[in-house]
Amino acid sequence: MTVITRFAPSPTGYLHIGGARTALFNWLFTRHHGGRILLRIEDTDRERSTQAAIDAIIDGLDWLGLDFDAKPVFQSRRAERHAAVAHELVAAGHAYPCYTTPAELQEMRDRAKVEGRPMRYDGRWRDRDPSEAPAGARPVIRLKAPQTGETVIDDAVQGTVRVANEQLDDMVLLRADGTPTYMLSVVVDDHDMEITHVIRGDDHLTNAFRQAQIYQGLGWTRPVFAHIPLIHGPDGAKLSKRHGALGVDAYREMGYLPEAMRNYLMRLGWSHGDDEFISTEQAIEWFALDGVGRSPARFDFDKLNHVNAHYIREAGDARLVELIRPRLEAALGASLDDAKLDRLKHGMAGLKSRARTLVELAENALFYVRERPLSLDDKAARLLDAEGIARLKLLADAFATVPSWDVETLETAARNLAEAQGCKLGQIAQPLRAALTGAAVSPGIFEVAQVLGKEEVIGRIRDAETTSAMSPSVT
Repeated sequence: MTVITRFAPSPTGYLHIGGARTALFNWLFTRHHGGRILLRIEDTDRERSTQAAIDAIIDGLDWLGLDFDAKPVFQSRRAERHAAVAHELVAAGHAYPCYTTPAELQEMRDRAKVEGRPMRYDGRWRDRDPSEAPAGARPVIRLKAPQTGETVIDDAVQGTVRVANEQLDDMVLLRADGTPTYMLSVVVDDHDMEITHVIRGDDHLTNAFRQAQIYQGLGWTRPVFAHIPLIHGPDGAKLSKRHGALGVDAYREMGYLPEAMRNYLMRLGWSHGDDEFISTEQAIEWFALDGVGRSPARFDFDKLNHVNAHYIREAGDARLVELIRPRLEAALGASLDDAKLDRLKHGMAGLKSRARTLVELAENALFYVRERPLSLDDKAARLLDAEGIARLKLLADAFATVPSWDVETLETAARNLAEAQGCKLGQIAQPLRAALTGAAVSPGIFEVAQVLGKEEVIGRIRDAETTSAMSPSVT
């Protein structure tokens, strides 16, 4: 049997983090088994479905690196097929036209509310002849569901789950205007697309019972159901925006790498021993549904940042430069020339070890590409007092005559100066950091100096001298 799965988002909004994880689990399971994964856009809610949402979903899946094995199927374009199946059920005696009026349905709701029970259709048209219908009335089509016994699902994650059939009423398959309902459309599409495994959130578990009854009425083989627990916030509450219930596009904008998101999401509810960092290739090799837990996973930004920092350190320098380039150019209001891009590439090793997100990486990298003279933050300005500037002047003279421009030579020159001045290395290195970066924190300052180059370093030191002479003293 060829494994065939599907991811079936509704395009009424962004691709949220829970949907992204569902897509990832389907993708990993399919790739593990060498099967096919299909994308179905469930756009039957025509009023709320938008092209912008469809584009955002597809773009988010592409960014995550999840590819599909066929062009998307649009559920709305298959309405005639869905309706035809409903009429097949009527012809086979497994569904019937229902002429219950809105007023009668409201009466059922009111009675159920008084009796403190869920509203269920009472089946009044289940065995009546349509000839008894009011003239001109347009019926809905309802499934003639079994009224005794149980509907049982052997779920690949939840185990065996069951519901008494008396708790399920005769659901509507076709509305009075002839449009199919979600329950019918999903079953028909999954059957026609030859889906073997339906992997989705456990908020769909109650739908599975009803869908199983449609499969039974049609005599079709059910797919294997696997219902994944939902994602909760770190406090155990339902995931909300404050916890991280955002669109995938928001995580991209916040500076997360797609491989980090894949790693983090795959471990939200699935595990492989104590492995924390799992490559996509390893995940495909290892992924199985028996590794999915039954309890809700908890979203944690600190853990996501930890994972993302790991993948930033592992990423290629040239790639990281291109990823932060738009952020830097937006901050500068100007394009970066080749010389500045090359400087960033050479400085990336020191930058990426200190960043958790691309946003932080870009912020930390700005000093490499800013035009002179640099602006100084408050801490940097305090470092460039009269004593600091005096030592920088001497350091600039020493740097001007070094035999080679590398980290070891530059640090040796600074140490020799500190020894001659009877001070600690930090009393020279910190003013140098302030002059070269405009801040009191940076990658190793002699590494920074090597990356900037001799001319730029001497120039920034001279700028700091001028700025200090023009500024009031800082106490």
